[in-house]
Amino acid sequence: MPPVDKTHDNFGLKEPGIRIAPSLLAADFARLREEIERVESGGADLLHLDVMDGHFVPNISFGPGLIEQVRPHSKLFFDAHLMIAEPQRYAEAFVKAGCDHITFHIEVTHEPRTVANHIRSLGASVGICINPTTPVSAIEPVLDHVDMVLVMSVWPGFGGQTFIPDVLPKVRELADRLKPHQRLEIDGGIDPETVTSAASAGIDTFVAGSAIFRRPDPVEAMARLNTLAIEAAAS
Repeated sequence: MPPVDKTHDNFGLKEPGIRIAPSLLAADFARLREEIERVESGGADLLHLDVMDGHFVPNISFGPGLIEQVRPHSKLFFDAHLMIAEPQRYAEAFVKAGCDHITFHIEVTHEPRTVANHIRSLGASVGICINPTTPVSAIEPVLDHVDMVLVMSVWPGFGGQTFIPDVLPKVRELADRLKPHQRLEIDGGIDPETVTSAASAGIDTFVAGSAIFRRPDPVEAMARLNTLAIEAAAS
């Protein structure tokens, strides 16, 4: 089914700015609707959906079926990160399930423009992702064809990993190169200690799982990350 609210643009917000994207992977799946409602009412900007296929990454998470079930209960912008070997094959299923945005990995395709154009033709915005050791040059052919670049600050496949600071030079390079309408997202090990260095380097969209859903008060944790990021970006 289509998303319940398509008023979003510019990757989730009408104006550039800091945004926090709670990662559903870290939520309590026994109370999924409640978990989503809590972060949405607490001011989340996006809901990050980590999709893993057991091939590109050594783990399996969830698919379009789960997204379709939770979509009617949230007006959040659904930010899907496809950590899968065949993003072009499955993109339509995720858009039909309710995803507003699809990010795919440069490491899985030699034709990133074709994949990006296909996703856009489905009505979703498009992101390209690079792993910690993948250089910015790898996404050069598709950089002008995406709405967002996602930098992995851990190796994809599992939550709760330690932030890799070696990715920050890439973040700075991308922050200097992206256009005003393009967003720069980071995923992996984001917490109150690492969010400041990422924001100072130029990140504007922060995926956080354990640092939100695994805290006693997810809303307070989310607000703290937001405040720290805003302060670091302004300094």
